[in-house]
Amino acid sequence: MSLLSRLEHVAFPSAGEGNLSLPRGGNELIRRLNISTTGRLPISPGQDDPYRSLKQKIHNRLVKEVDRELIEKSNQPDERVKLQEKVESIVTAVLNEEEKTLPNSSRQQIISEILDDVTGYGPITGLLHDPTVTEIMVNGPHQVYVERDGRLELADVTFRDVDHVMHVIERIVSPLGRRIDEASPMVDARLPDGSRVNAIIPPLSLVGPCITIRKFSKDPFTIRDLIEFGTLTEEMALFLEACVKARLNIVISGGTGSGKTTTLNVLSSFIPEDERIITIEDAAELQLRQQHVVTLESRPPNIEGKGAVTIRDLVRNALRMRPDRIVVGEVRGGEALDMLQAMNTGHDGSLTTGHANSPRDLLARLETMVLMAGMDLPVRAIREQIASAIDLIIHQSRLRDGTRKVTQVTEVQGMEGDVIVTQDIFVFEQLGVDEDGHVIGRFRGTGIRPKFADRFEAYGVRLPAGIYGQPALRG
Repeated sequence: MSLLSRLEHVAFPSAGEGNLSLPRGGNELIRRLNISTTGRLPISPGQDDPYRSLKQKIHNRLVKEVDRELIEKSNQPDERVKLQEKVESIVTAVLNEEEKTLPNSSRQQIISEILDDVTGYGPITGLLHDPTVTEIMVNGPHQVYVERDGRLELADVTFRDVDHVMHVIERIVSPLGRRIDEASPMVDARLPDGSRVNAIIPPLSLVGPCITIRKFSKDPFTIRDLIEFGTLTEEMALFLEACVKARLNIVISGGTGSGKTTTLNVLSSFIPEDERIITIEDAAELQLRQQHVVTLESRPPNIEGKGAVTIRDLVRNALRMRPDRIVVGEVRGGEALDMLQAMNTGHDGSLTTGHANSPRDLLARLETMVLMAGMDLPVRAIREQIASAIDLIIHQSRLRDGTRKVTQVTEVQGMEGDVIVTQDIFVFEQLGVDEDGHVIGRFRGTGIRPKFADRFEAYGVRLPAGIYGQPALRG
């Protein structure tokens, strides 16, 4: 639990009845700790901390002695070490004055909590550094959930109050030039490591400010990682690598949290180094390893409601940037029309993702998104555009045991009448659930050779014989 969330309403000894008179650096420290300059530390009532008085004295001393420059540079490793040494020296001095001994574990906990509030993101800093946590969900100040191994669990940390949560949100969005307030109560952002952040505040959220953080691995996953996770098989991986190298247009579909962005990252790693890649996202989170990558990020409107730059604007602009590949983080609106136009006008090898429950549902959603562009097009014309532009749909699902699997790899074959024809190349068959709740199933090839297989030869890509007809590929 964070230091501030354990403190009660207490007054600094030097505060008196008026505002605190703070030395150099004091105001900055108080801003970082979100402490009122009236000299009081508001927190949730009822917290019982045996070290409350000690922490109060440490806070008082920090306000008096810590230099502003040291705080401002605390995001640098060397400066953080200096700040930690300063905190440790103050803890030692206070203990000596109080003539108290403190277990080393408690001493380190106090130091860690203070540093988290000054240099990190408060109570959730430790969760962000925990490699077993893949998602963090803050539901107001007193409830924090995390996802581990695909399952939700209640974390043992809380915030002090609503202002404490708002303070952390501001620290996330401010460096990106974004804002969140009553006029604009929702925001998408990212952390320096690329983790995706969404925040929503009252009056839209009735439980208080909410933060949802989707963490990404510091080292991007490889196709080998996905095979080891059971997301797909070796044969499927070879096939998908061939599809990217043969410049097929690919859409990854799936529900929220199904792993679409991770799979998109992995597929993009197969793009040759000598190609120019333009990535387009709401909040930049793709981690491409190629050298020639241009990253574009949309921009929300300013406080006057002007200056917005949408994904659609960026897709149109990307066409003028001489791209070999266009990678769109997600299509969810009118940009779908521009993406299809790009795919149909020589920009082969484009990659994107979209929310859908199945490959067939994705095609229906694409129709709807094209209509959202404001173009009054006949349905048949839209379907012809989709069938001509998209070669492959990779559908990913998050199963009931928390595992993520590529459940369908589907070819878009063309039109028959007014219907888009699709054909599964690989599927995952769920056979049941074991005693521990783990899904039992198998991957298998359908035995059908896709129509675009001839393109593999044209690009010098050769696949093993029989890759499409494996009867029981274990997951």
